[in-house]
Amino acid sequence: MHPRQKELFKHIVEEYIKTALPVGSKLIVEKFNWDISPATIRNDMMELENAELIFQPHTSAGRVPTEFGYKKYVIENVDLAKMISEKDKNDFLRILENYESGSTEKIKQLAKILAEKSGLSVVVGFQDNDVYYTGLSNLFSQPEFQDLNLVCNLSVVIDHLDEAMQNIYGKIDKEVMIKIGAENPFAHDCAAVLVKIKNILIGIVGPMRMNYQKNAELINFAKNIL
Repeated sequence: MHPRQKELFKHIVEEYIKTALPVGSKLIVEKFNWDISPATIRNDMMELENAELIFQPHTSAGRVPTEFGYKKYVIENVDLAKMISEKDKNDFLRILENYESGSTEKIKQLAKILAEKSGLSVVVGFQDNDVYYTGLSNLFSQPEFQDLNLVCNLSVVIDHLDEAMQNIYGKIDKEVMIKIGAENPFAHDCAAVLVKIKNILIGIVGPMRMNYQKNAELINFAKNIL
């Protein structure tokens, strides 16, 4: 990819994450004030399609990222070590200070905060194979879940969440990890941002069209709380 295509790819991913709408060449030119024609942008989009980073969901539509595209975007653009702002951190700590350190109640409250701030679902796995989850209504309100097949697939995973947690529990450590698509044990149509500290695994689960940087920052906050 030459620099313009690299920037174009980043814009397509980030616009799609924000809007859930396919991104067209006209929008790119107008929103980012690029001094090139939409036709040139469309040619660059074809190159990105050939690289399997984006695809056109239907004729005359804009483009959306592929699973491979999301993975490349995360590698190139997401800082897994970055933390939430001090203000947000202090706001969260004020909520959590009423709970005993290390208690199950505090961990569950932390999960609820993460679900609220991410707008997605949060899963928690404990060493004794106990599993807690919250924020499913957030998840099912995402545009992707207008697809009944996706809802059914995720419902099956929820019914067997303890098994999915067992499969991933030993593979996650104290470093924040992002699992996208086929590598995500909770749902192959989704993504997860995960970490495990003191035998507690906690993760944000949502569509592949999630704000990876924001969710990585939230999970880093959880890592420090745990």
